[in-house]
Amino acid sequence: MHWLTGLAHVETPTLFNSVTMHIECYIKLHDSPPKSTAEEDDEMSKLLPSQKKKMRQKQRKAEARAKKEAEEKNEEMNAGGASKSGKRHVKPVDPDPHGEKLLQVEDPLSEATKYLKLLQKNSPNSLETHLLAFECYTRRNKILLALQAVKRLLRLDAEHPDSHRCLIKLFHKVGSMNAPVTDGEKLIWSVLEAERSTISQLHEKSLVEANNAFLENHKDSLMHRAAFAEILNILDSNRKSEAVKLVEESTNNFVPRNRALGPIREWTLKDCIAVHKLLGTVLLDQDAALRWKSRSAEYFPYSTYFEGSRSSVSPNSVYSQLSKNSENESSNHSTGSQNAGSIKSNGKLDAFKDLTI
Repeated sequence: MHWLTGLAHVETPTLFNSVTMHIECYIKLHDSPPKSTAEEDDEMSKLLPSQKKKMRQKQRKAEARAKKEAEEKNEEMNAGGASKSGKRHVKPVDPDPHGEKLLQVEDPLSEATKYLKLLQKNSPNSLETHLLAFECYTRRNKILLALQAVKRLLRLDAEHPDSHRCLIKLFHKVGSMNAPVTDGEKLIWSVLEAERSTISQLHEKSLVEANNAFLENHKDSLMHRAAFAEILNILDSNRKSEAVKLVEESTNNFVPRNRALGPIREWTLKDCIAVHKLLGTVLLDQDAALRWKSRSAEYFPYSTYFEGSRSSVSPNSVYSQLSKNSENESSNHSTGSQNAGSIKSNGKLDAFKDLTI
């Protein structure tokens, strides 16, 4: 937190993204405890050879990138800079360049809340701020604070898919809670009941009815259909296949843009990645996730995430062909050197006797 001390505003995208990244990191750390070496080895053993190779390549690239970044930071620190007065400016050293110490905390959610308060103070009009607040507070069972986050989401954009998700998730969680016993619990319960009656999306509706109404208002939008599908599965897990089907039946329509460029497809790469993760990790339908990946690869041929036909990870891409050509040239050069050596050693032209032009 030392680099945040005295910060007055969180308005630049880079800094805002850095803070949100810390919060998301702590939330994921809370949800997924670190795996042991034995567990990682067991997972590796289940992968196909090609998958193992790809994973090791990614690990090597990540290690090389981390090493390079550390070296660059070290060079910057040593080089420093000179002011007009001739004094050198020594840049502070990052004691944890790879974030290893950052993750070694006993209570990740408490750490996430520290960063969250910074966002709430300086970026109150950002949907992302209150979305992260909802995620933190629901995990900490701070129901009234989670309700506050939902109300702010609705005030900023009541029709946003994430606003809808959080609204239904909150009251679904409340509905699954035990009946209040203590005076404090009864007070919280009464506040929730009073607030629910003021929310138009839930007024005189069940959660299922509210979810259906949401879909009816946004049935042509991919991300709204995805939000509906996720909530449908939460409210009734027996309808998961229906939820998956609804997502897969979405249509990527053309939308008018700059006339010089012509119409383009409506879906964005970011949205398609989000839907792929929804299918695979939330709805837990790997077949559907694979179908979505293939479909998205056609829309985004340069996407490395979807391994599009023109991406750098595709075996048929230009990048891969250049890499293969480079390897072949290196191999041919090596072979040629060996042949040249044999010619020089015997001093004769026997190596050329079978040469044809």
